Order: sequence, then C-alpha cells, then structure tokens
Amino acid sequence: MKFWNNIKMYDLTVNTSHLTPPWPTYEPLQVKFFKRLSPNGANGQLITTSNHVGTHLDGPLHFDTSGRDIASLELEKLVGPGVIVDLSDQAEDFGIYTPQDIMDRVEVKKGDILIINTGYNKYGFDQPEADERRYMLRHPGPSLDFMAWAQEMEIKWIGVDCGSADHPMNTKIRDWEPAEAKKCDEIFQKKYGKTLNEVYPWPEQYQAMHIQMFGQKYGEIIHAENVGGQINELSNRRMIIGCFPWKFQGGESAFCRIVAFDEQE
Repeated sequence: MKFWNNIKMYDLTVNTSHLTPPWPTYEPLQVKFFKRLSPNGANGQLITTSNHVGTHLDGPLHFDTSGRDIASLELEKLVGPGVIVDLSDQAEDFGIYTPQDIMDRVEVKKGDILIINTGYNKYGFDQPEADERRYMLRHPGPSLDFMAWAQEMEIKWIGVDCGSADHPMNTKIRDWEPAEAKKCDEIFQKKYGKTLNEVYPWPEQYQAMHIQMFGQKYGEIIHAENVGGQINELSNRRMIIGCFPWKFQGGESAFCRIVAFDEQE
C-alpha cells in the first residue's frame, strides 16, 4: 500500500447544515437534539430534510419512475477517471456553456466523469461573496446540444458547482420568478437575437438535463449538484473522481461526498 503515500485527496463537497439553502421550494434541513450527554451519556440528533440540500447526487429515480434507486448504483459508475473543467473565466448571469467550451479547456475521454466549475461556487451561502439568488436563479447552464454530446461521450455522471445542472431558466424557476425570466429574456435577445423560449423552448426542451438524460435509454447520465469545496484548486485537471452517497434503498437522490484523487509525482 506504499502507493497511497503518493495520493492527495481534494474534497469537492460544500458544508451542509440548517443554514444551507435547498433548491427552491424543496424542504430545508432541520436538526434537533433528542438527547444530550447529561444524563444519557451520549448525544443524539434527528434531522428532517429533502435530498436536495448541499452537495447531493440526483439519482435516476428522481426523474424516471422506472429508474434505479441510489442503492442500485455500482461503485464502478460512481468512481473513475474524469476531468474538472474550469469555465469561471466566462462566468456571467444566465450564461450558456457549450461542449466546445469544455473541449477547448480539457480533453474529455469516453466514459469520463465530468465536473464543471461554472464559477458560481463563489456565491455559495458560506462564501465571502454569498448571494443565494445568483447561486440558485442566475447561474450558467448548458446549451441544448450538450445532452447529445454527453451521450456520445458516454459520460458516467456530471457534477456542477451551482444549484442545478440545467440552466435555471430551463427549470420551473422560469415560472416561479417572472422578474428573473424577464431579465434573462432581455439578455438573450441582446446577446443571441433570440427570446428565452427560442433558446430553451417549452415544453419540448423543459429541464432537458434531467428529463433527457436520467433514463436507461439515454445512458443514465445523472448529476451531482452544489459541488464546491476545493474545486477552484483543480482547474482543467484529469483525476480519479469519486461520488459517495449513502446506500439509500428506494432513494431518488442522496447527500454525497465528492472526492478527487491525485497521484503526486
């Protein structure tokens, strides 16, 4: 086991507590002690939460009623070679990234795990520039050709450092936050000469990163959201990457720890 002395680990997981914001409309994490050291001799806690708080893995069952649960995911799917691509140089509210943006920065191989640093981890709730609305409602998202590219590349799973792997305006946030949708529509018309609905047409492409990716027929390309931690130390690097959710039988999604392993010279 001497080789282990040459391995450095990087934690790509955000802090999770009762302060961590869930994805909009989801149940936040609540915690309480049900006993304390005195007089019981041990501390014990109860938590109530949704599965979509902090760093978590969206499982196949989350968007596919015939999809596998978290407990069914093989370690071979969750751990393997991959890349961490840094797109923070083009980070902007409601930005769109493409497969070419990724391939311009790092070599992606078939069967890779793909972690995307959009740059919006800096707006996480526990960061100096904390801005929950920008983190959840305005983060960058993928172009619509991203799905076909990810399927062609047989990506195992994707991780993103923001609220969703979908563009926020290709989720229900578009309906829930009409003022944000209006801002995005104005930006798209000025930048692309297209309306929001032309860039992300509904219902045809609604929440495409979930609906068009999670099922077995699409390659079961699931994703982890709210990735963070030491992600900014690993710009455009090839590493071994592991996602470690609890073995949740019947679970549609689950909290997870994401770790990158680097072999030192």
